[in-house]
Amino acid sequence: MNSTPARPARWLRVPRALFARLGPGLITGAADDDPSGIATYSQVGAQFGYTLGWSVVLALPFMVAVQEISARIGRITGRGLGAAMEAHLPRPLALSLILLLAIANVFNLGADLGAMAQTAHMLAGGPERLYTVAIAIFCVIAEIRIPYRRYVTVLKFLTAALLAYVALLFVLRLPAREILAGALIPRLTLDRPALLALIAVFGTTISPYLFFWQAAEEAEDAGRIPADGAAVAGELARIRVDTWAGMTYSNAVSLSIIIGTAATLHVHGITDIASAADAASALAPIAGSFARLVFALGIFGTGLLAIPVLAGSTAYAIGEALHWTVGLSRRALEARAFYGVLAVATLAGVGIVFSPLPPIRALFWAAVINGIAAVPIIAAMVALASRPAVMDGHILPRWLRVMGWLTAALMGACTLAMLLV
Repeated sequence: MNSTPARPARWLRVPRALFARLGPGLITGAADDDPSGIATYSQVGAQFGYTLGWSVVLALPFMVAVQEISARIGRITGRGLGAAMEAHLPRPLALSLILLLAIANVFNLGADLGAMAQTAHMLAGGPERLYTVAIAIFCVIAEIRIPYRRYVTVLKFLTAALLAYVALLFVLRLPAREILAGALIPRLTLDRPALLALIAVFGTTISPYLFFWQAAEEAEDAGRIPADGAAVAGELARIRVDTWAGMTYSNAVSLSIIIGTAATLHVHGITDIASAADAASALAPIAGSFARLVFALGIFGTGLLAIPVLAGSTAYAIGEALHWTVGLSRRALEARAFYGVLAVATLAGVGIVFSPLPPIRALFWAAVINGIAAVPIIAAMVALASRPAVMDGHILPRWLRVMGWLTAALMGACTLAMLLV
């Protein structure tokens, strides 16, 4: 009788211990599959079928490397990327990189808000622009008034709606050989649409706001752990597990979206997704008449999770560079300027919705802009993390430096090719 509880307790130790090691990386991975990502992967699957699945598979190790670099900077220095850049780069360069981040983030915020508003219109009718303003105001109030950890706990359940795309793979009759070829064999036609799609995939997968966010979250936690060698080594091991877990989950969902939309839309001649309803129709084989609702839950869950990350990364970067008090754990009166930037960035995104660009296309272009902005920011991160003076002697291992420079080179080459074609 007294030995009965011991067996399940042992079974639970491993998953509990693993879950306890997951933090900023897992949240960052979940935020990566935001409405911009959903729209980009859906468009790629609809337009190119299975042939660009390899781009998501290829992006995973580069994504993990860059996110680990940003996390290391935050954990070891105890400061976010904005502060590290301001302290160790020429000030004009640091401010230019932060401005580039802010521009990309505001555009991404607007695109995400627009997609959420269009999804609300798809479900209930009514004016999309009014929905946009209402959602933006709600997000600002939530970001200021609701403790972020509690907010994230609720939204994680909504983001689980994205697993419907994974479930699609078990419901549809899929051509396994074509899917494996698309996922493992790089094929790309050197024309502008294909190159645009490739940079959009890389841009929505390897996004600057994710670098700043994970670094800032690690920096906020850094003060809780002694900075001796053993503690730092343990933290770096945790960061690696956390980052691999978060990014692998993110990319598994991303690849499922490409395969699912290729199997449901591309094969039926639907190669351009112009609205939320078009994107939602990919879920019809598994959700039937509830496809729009399931799609809406995914869009709202990921949107409400990503908007604080987008706005927060902007506020962290600007606040750190200007030596303000920053942090979502701070009270509003304690970090007024930080929360002011967060609110302004969110509301500035509303302006994107009032442009003539359709929300779903805006999401795709937000990914392209992120892909272009990521190149100089990644280069700056690798340079900083390779300096002993910045990293307190804990510089990047050689393989991580190589992966960081290769990521910047790969994304830069894609951008250059897109501009030249």
